[in-house]
Amino acid sequence: MKAAIFSEHGGPEVVRVEDVDVPEPGPGEVRIRVRAASFNHLDLWIRRGLPIEIPMPHIGGSDMAGEVDAVGAGVTGVKEGTRVVVDPSLDWEWVEGVYRGDDLPNPEYRILGEHTQGGFAEYAVVPVENLLQIPDGVSFETAAAAGLVSVTAWRGLVSRGGIRPGERVLVTGASGGVSTMAVQIARRAGAHVFAVTSGPENVERVKELGAHTVVDRLEGELQDLLRKATGRRGVDLILDSVGQAAWGALLKSLAPRGRLVTYGATTGPAAETNLLHVFWKQLSIIGTTMGSPVEYRDSMEMVFRGEIEPPVHEVLGLDQVRRGHDLLESGEVFGKLVVRV
Repeated sequence: MKAAIFSEHGGPEVVRVEDVDVPEPGPGEVRIRVRAASFNHLDLWIRRGLPIEIPMPHIGGSDMAGEVDAVGAGVTGVKEGTRVVVDPSLDWEWVEGVYRGDDLPNPEYRILGEHTQGGFAEYAVVPVENLLQIPDGVSFETAAAAGLVSVTAWRGLVSRGGIRPGERVLVTGASGGVSTMAVQIARRAGAHVFAVTSGPENVERVKELGAHTVVDRLEGELQDLLRKATGRRGVDLILDSVGQAAWGALLKSLAPRGRLVTYGATTGPAAETNLLHVFWKQLSIIGTTMGSPVEYRDSMEMVFRGEIEPPVHEVLGLDQVRRGHDLLESGEVFGKLVVRV
């Protein structure tokens, strides 16, 4: 089969399309004929060389959708040809604190396309329990674009952030995949949505997604821009992926008893926290990443019902995966890059 692979860490130039063996499904697994897969920033970090073990040569792509092609031992009730999208999380029990004892193996959270081979290929093998059937009328491209970003936004806002109707919610990095879904989810939850992005074109796009007030970070100092946009009242909840560069301004933008939910650090993880703001205003700083199988299905049901939709910046071919890495690194992608296989 054809697959976009890299055999060493480095820049986008290490990615190439080659012929590799078609994988065989093991017990409890299925093989899917991949029809679409999508990029996440995770693909860049893995290619650059996160300090984790990954299979090499490596096939990226945590989000994938396609048709069931073959089933492994012990898999019953799954028909070949069924249209499916794949939950990218493996061994979620680790996040829930499952502990089996000192002398038994404990689960370690993993992600498809990171710790395993992914969907930038003609075929992929995944656990049968990670499948979700795609309804008629929903395209492979939409399903593949929505998965990881939708569940991350859902968990960050709903499960971890505890969003409530009428609250003032701020979403940073609002042109990114997770953030474009977060704006839509927050709006549907009945919040007044503030968002931060860059450039007038992105400002208009984010407004079209449902944000009430959009700040262009290129127009001045972020702290001043947020103070002007949110007023003396501040915001109740922030969903942030920017990290270090925006951290101080974001803490100051929170109202008393506000919550800052962090799921990324695109500008660096070494953020400095002024504890005076935290204890005097009784703030909460909350970490989150990805989402549980239940949260994945809840968020995807919103996509299937057409209540939220992943904006697709561009659809690429499998032979353009290297270009996808270049585009995502440029910082000019609005929403998601999808690979049609």
